[in-house]
Amino acid sequence: MGSTHTNQFLESFHDTKRPFGWYLFGSLIIILFSFLGQLPLLFFISETNAVDSPSGLFSQLDSNLLFFLLLIPSLVGFFGFLWVIRQFHHQTIVSVTTARSRIDMQRVAFGFCFWGGLSVLIFMANLLLFPDNYQLNFKWKPFLIMLVIACTLIPTQSALEEWLFRGYLMQGFATLTKSRWMALVLTSVIFGSLHILNPEVEKLGYGLMAYYIGTGLFFGIISLMDEGIELAIGFHVANNLITAILVTANWTAFQTESIYKDISEPQLLSEMVLFLAILYPISLFVLAKKYNWSNWKSKLTASLHE
Repeated sequence: MGSTHTNQFLESFHDTKRPFGWYLFGSLIIILFSFLGQLPLLFFISETNAVDSPSGLFSQLDSNLLFFLLLIPSLVGFFGFLWVIRQFHHQTIVSVTTARSRIDMQRVAFGFCFWGGLSVLIFMANLLLFPDNYQLNFKWKPFLIMLVIACTLIPTQSALEEWLFRGYLMQGFATLTKSRWMALVLTSVIFGSLHILNPEVEKLGYGLMAYYIGTGLFFGIISLMDEGIELAIGFHVANNLITAILVTANWTAFQTESIYKDISEPQLLSEMVLFLAILYPISLFVLAKKYNWSNWKSKLTASLHE
């Protein structure tokens, strides 16, 4: 497998010769679109006088309405993303997704089913082993409304993060550094750092940032090895969607009308060991076997050619 093939995904944008400044400006445009999507949420915040009290907002707004308002910025941001790659880079959604001639939806589906199934099994095991940690929260009407919102908007929200970080910005940093490894590390650190204001970090401490950065590295590795972000999209959508449906807690970013509420005190170390040291390595092994990945060093560290 030659170097041209191993570099194909990142070089699909690299070949346009756009300087890195275009990627920064494009990112600002996407952020601007996302901010416009926040205007309805800001309106409700002002109406409920909850500017200085996020908990007050959760108590005053219907949970499904708030869930919807929190996801709208990603939908608007997605349209901004499409505009940027078309107008700034004269590229298509396919070129920022994969080195293949078309987006491989079977890979998206496999990533979703694999991680979704694993997530369900882990939750069920926890529910059986530690039933006192969970409180049944199921109310059919709010749940069905939440389910429609989640299934409609979470795929866009999760996929947009992958398009932005593992697609657009990874290709941008590859253009800047000419290094696949640097593009992987930089996008993972930025991806993790943007979660610093999440309520989970306030609850568990800044050590949780290692989980977010590690997750970014995992998504980046499978994207580089597979020459496309389809698997990462499937994993990311499954992670967010299954969590929203099955179980949330009063300290998570999304507080939904889920089936269960986690009322336990979370353990940072055990969660990080489970994901970073066990589940992610197992997932890499399964994916590598299924898709016959090889040339790991070249795909993860090789320089890009002019």
